[in-house]
Amino acid sequence: MPTRPFDFVNSSGDRLSGRLEFPVGSTRAWALFAHCFTCGKDNIAAVRISRRLAGAGIGVLRFDFTGLGASEGDFGASGFSHNVQDLVDAAGAMTAAGMPPMLLVGHSLGGAAVVAAAGSLPGIHAVATIAAPFDVEHALHQFDPEGLARVERDGSGVVPIGNRPFTVRREFVQNLREQDQGARLAALKRPLLLMHSPIDQVVGIDNVTSIYLAAKHPKSFVSLDGADHLLSGARDADFAADMITAWAGRYLPGTPPTAATRFDAEAEETRLGKFQLAMRAGKAAFIADEPESVGGLGSGPTPFNLLSAALAACTTMTLRLYADRKGWAVDRIRTGVTHRKEAGIEKPDLFSRRVEIEGTIDAVQHAELIAVADRCPVHRTLETGSRFEATEAGWDLPATEGDPARG
Repeated sequence: MPTRPFDFVNSSGDRLSGRLEFPVGSTRAWALFAHCFTCGKDNIAAVRISRRLAGAGIGVLRFDFTGLGASEGDFGASGFSHNVQDLVDAAGAMTAAGMPPMLLVGHSLGGAAVVAAAGSLPGIHAVATIAAPFDVEHALHQFDPEGLARVERDGSGVVPIGNRPFTVRREFVQNLREQDQGARLAALKRPLLLMHSPIDQVVGIDNVTSIYLAAKHPKSFVSLDGADHLLSGARDADFAADMITAWAGRYLPGTPPTAATRFDAEAEETRLGKFQLAMRAGKAAFIADEPESVGGLGSGPTPFNLLSAALAACTTMTLRLYADRKGWAVDRIRTGVTHRKEAGIEKPDLFSRRVEIEGTIDAVQHAELIAVADRCPVHRTLETGSRFEATEAGWDLPATEGDPARG
């Protein structure tokens, strides 16, 4: 999926660094993702979940909270309330750019932050949390006890969090202790999805029990069985994203139709991996790629897969038209195509087809249908070859008669 930078200035005047994950086809809705405590927008779970949601038609903004990653500001002075305000500011920036968020997704402390921010964002339709703590103060468990005591005694100090040193002020700690998540959950008035692993060693499963009891309906719980707190496994992150997509479907607008491209097909680099492409053909949108063995991500069909798909589709459609014209009782037709190259031959590309026909037809009718496969227009195009016009630079197509662009 295409990824674009999206920086914005928060209410404190700091520039925060974000990335937008764009769906390949129609955008069903926009979501805002809040990363885990001290993690940042490029945390592996944040990236995987955001891109998986984008693949399902939900565009996502993931960004670094104040003082983290590539964002400006002082993390140690910002506190939880500042994170919540960052989310409100991010939503405002998205709305101003024509991408108003309807879904909030938060991981760990980011889950607590999206619950807190929802009350200030009337445009949010639904909220999903992953491994979120019930008490925001739970984040202090990540602090070294001696370092935490030093911060509270001296007013500031260096505290290792996740094997990284952070300078933290007393106000930061106090702000974490002042939050009343129970009251926020009771007043949420939004559909809430809770996801948590029963073996989470960082934020225990008892937290999701407390959140569930405090929240009002509609609320749902999905167990991330076997996952660790950071969802470091690709399958766990993908599962979480798929659950969010399915659940949010009840609360987000229906998927709009994809506008047809002006070309027969378009291909645009996503800049993910070496070869991945955002494809549009007619009103369809999908990903094309190359296998991992040649440097791709293996995330979609290859160009020759697509060429084989064109032959398989055309063959099946041609046989259907013929069978219907004859009035034969054909229930289902399936065509498989393979392609390979044979060196030292004038036409090295070799396509092989297998056709399966279900229905009450006799052997003669079956053989006649199989023979019709060679009349498929794509078959004939591949067989006879094609001509090519010179490749032109630029994107605009020349206006043709009847084209509104002619004026």
